[in-house]
Amino acid sequence: MGGDGVVKPKPIYVLLCGFVVILLAIATSAHAQDAVEKFYKGRDLKLSIGSTPGGGYDGYGRLVARYMTKYIPGNPNIVPVNMAGAGSNRLATYIYSVAPKDGTEFAIVFPGAILDPLIGTEHLQHDPSKLIYMGSANVEVFTCFVRSDAPVQSYMDITKTQILVASTAAGGSTRDIPALENHLLGTKFKVVAGYPGSREINLAIEQGEVQGACGLGWSSIKTQSSALLNSGKIKLLAQESNKGDPELDAKGVPLTYSFAKTDEAREIMELVFSQEIFGRPFIMPPGVPDDRVAALRKAFMDTMKDKDFLADAKTQGLDIDPISGEEVQALVKKVYAFPKDIVEKAKKAIVYEAP
Repeated sequence: MGGDGVVKPKPIYVLLCGFVVILLAIATSAHAQDAVEKFYKGRDLKLSIGSTPGGGYDGYGRLVARYMTKYIPGNPNIVPVNMAGAGSNRLATYIYSVAPKDGTEFAIVFPGAILDPLIGTEHLQHDPSKLIYMGSANVEVFTCFVRSDAPVQSYMDITKTQILVASTAAGGSTRDIPALENHLLGTKFKVVAGYPGSREINLAIEQGEVQGACGLGWSSIKTQSSALLNSGKIKLLAQESNKGDPELDAKGVPLTYSFAKTDEAREIMELVFSQEIFGRPFIMPPGVPDDRVAALRKAFMDTMKDKDFLADAKTQGLDIDPISGEEVQALVKKVYAFPKDIVEKAKKAIVYEAP
């Protein structure tokens, strides 16, 4: 602007410099895209699933594998494989330590595998704060449910009456959540551990081996136990969450968080339940090149918006409420910054002791 208040046109060389900068940025972006496309074209990518076949996580993993290929530059083939064990910690350790760090392998794991190295009792070989997150397919809400013939009518009845609940190994939410609530809320869950995954847990409940389960995601229950739920053979007792699911809120299913009597107990529960926010996390090894990370994160989020993908998910009863890789990365960083005293108390709270 000149002294007389009149806006003067920029010199032509300034405009040309700006134009050149824009062209260079476009060329750089195109070159990066070409490099990623060249790397992935004709390749087979491996998507490992940290659960047994037929479970909810298996459904999400295989659905993503089916549709995501068309959004990755070069359209590589994606091959899903199952690697169950130790509440997905076996797979998380493999991705962290063994899987190639070139963007050809990624995985979907239980959210507990992200939290366990922080508050779990087992010595684990992976550091979730250093993993790379592709994104999460939904925000989960854990639930507690029992057979209709179980000797309890409400969640708080379990503070007086012992019931048998099925679980996977230590480190899985179906083991840790009942232990947490026994310590903080005075419930009397007796855990029968060793079931490989949610499908086997649901079968055990149906056959009467146990009376219920806690720490199972609502989306998994809707997928795998809809017939039992609709027939009235099982009943929901509580949402094990800091924030409820709108569908369960409408049904009047209470939050276990609301039963906590102290601020400290609520803070411990907030930490343990934080894993629900990244309900279906897809992870990559540390060290994957930035351009491939960016391409895979974009492909993941584009897949989450694909009309055919969403229709297929609806048919399978899979909830899709995605979180970007950048958001999941920030959430994990926040969780790993919790106060040390709360972390230590959470560690003790999820150690199962039979009532």
